[in-house]
Amino acid sequence: MSGIALVRKPGPRIAEGIVTNIAREPVDAELAAHQHAAYVEALRETGWHVVYADPADDLPDGVFVEDTVVVSGRLAVLARPGAAERQPEVESVAAAIRELGLKTVRIAQPGTLDGGDVLQVGQTVYVGRSARTNDKGIAQLAALLPERRVVPVDLDGVLHLKSAVTALPDGTLIGLDAHVSLPGMLVPPEEPGAHVVLLGGDRLLMAASAPRTAALLGERGYHVTSVDISEFEKLEGCVTCLSVLLSM
Repeated sequence: MSGIALVRKPGPRIAEGIVTNIAREPVDAELAAHQHAAYVEALRETGWHVVYADPADDLPDGVFVEDTVVVSGRLAVLARPGAAERQPEVESVAAAIRELGLKTVRIAQPGTLDGGDVLQVGQTVYVGRSARTNDKGIAQLAALLPERRVVPVDLDGVLHLKSAVTALPDGTLIGLDAHVSLPGMLVPPEEPGAHVVLLGGDRLLMAASAPRTAALLGERGYHVTSVDISEFEKLEGCVTCLSVLLSM
């Protein structure tokens, strides 16, 4: 088993989720539920034990569990989302995290931090300055992770840092130079190609909307599992947003 994947099923109000940088499109809640189930099955098939946070049917963005917590080793930093209407999502995720035996600490007011702004690569933690994450939140995260090197990153025109850049298993950053400037980035041929979930070893999870990037990474020796997440992409979501992976 690779570890534990924490997820939450999409609720019936998912179509009301916040949209910031793209035009709103109708979201099919039934299709989103089917796509989420397929996403979860892809995690299971690659060895992850799936744990569900309690439903949050009154919170439209509750499915995007990544934004609620940042995990470093056995420490879970509970986020304080920059969108006030998303802050109630944190407590039910915190309960699930504690049941897994992790220690929890939290970002406090006036700091704000969304987990989607946090990219961990080895001992370095890149944190996006965004509409959802402020400098006080970044400073608190750095104080809570004294053994890590926390690097603030400026963003342009995207919701979260991991909307613009993620990392491959060898530490290579894969990202969109129109939205973020980091040295040595591999620029993918499609925007969703900047979003990869590391499943362990040479295995990656990617959106089906990035077939050329999947082929490119396949040529580099990676084994890519592609999943259709079109309904979540309409809400500025990507494959990283839908889970928190814990190596236990």
